[in-house]
Amino acid sequence: MNESTGQRGLVDRLLAANAALVYIFFYAPIVLLVVFSFNENDNVGIWTGASLRWYGEMFRDDAVMGALRNSLVVAFFSTVVSTIIGTMLAISLERYRYRGRGALDGLAYLPIIIPDVTMAVMLLIFFFQAFGVINDLLGTDLRASLLTITLSHIAFNISFVAVVVRARIAQFDSALEEAAADLYASRWKTFRRVTLPLIAPGVAGGALLALTLSLDDVVVTQFVSGAGSTTLPVYVFGLVRRGVTPLINAVSVVMLVASMILVGISLGFQRGATARAQRLADPEALREELVGEI
Repeated sequence: MNESTGQRGLVDRLLAANAALVYIFFYAPIVLLVVFSFNENDNVGIWTGASLRWYGEMFRDDAVMGALRNSLVVAFFSTVVSTIIGTMLAISLERYRYRGRGALDGLAYLPIIIPDVTMAVMLLIFFFQAFGVINDLLGTDLRASLLTITLSHIAFNISFVAVVVRARIAQFDSALEEAAADLYASRWKTFRRVTLPLIAPGVAGGALLALTLSLDDVVVTQFVSGAGSTTLPVYVFGLVRRGVTPLINAVSVVMLVASMILVGISLGFQRGATARAQRLADPEALREELVGEI
């Protein structure tokens, strides 16, 4: 008995040590990044004292602020559009049967499978050819810009949103929709008051994933961007090629904090949506929800 207890204790200590090493491996670089973003020295590897100098430099740098604005604009529009289209795609693939569904099901997830460089080259060729034809026909001067970046981000974000939302729909209890129909709710009201609230955690998760991918993308954005349309990750990548400075650390910390805030907002929203879903599972609550809509 004592030998078995001793072995169990040894295993527990080894597992705890392994967990500690994993945490250190993942989070030690982040801690160093945050600490050295407050370094007063111009050399990122030499600590001479704490200072907010580089955060001030970041907010005074017009190039950084311009790239940040571009990133936010692209991320906002690409997230909104890809979330709407991705949710519609997930519902159609999971709930309906129609000709060509199998082919669409396979093609919809290609952006997740193919390499980023391949995706970037395909989009570059597509925009080059499409803009060439449009410019010749209409006499316009379309070229790579924030529009091409936004369309590119929508193209690959739709698949990620669809995957997340579809997983949520697969767990959906269709009996609640049938109950809403028994209460004489129309299909639109059933979707708006029952279906959408129940799949809202998946929609929120897909939107957060799309937003994160859009804010972090470098490869595709670098291929399809034009003059004056540089996003923050591409700008930081250009700075890194010239050498790491505490300015890069400050910019990275701001992006990290923004991502953590988005995660917190998403978790809060998903908790609220989950509570609403649990409430709608009660027949009386469902009746109260629909009685004012019918």
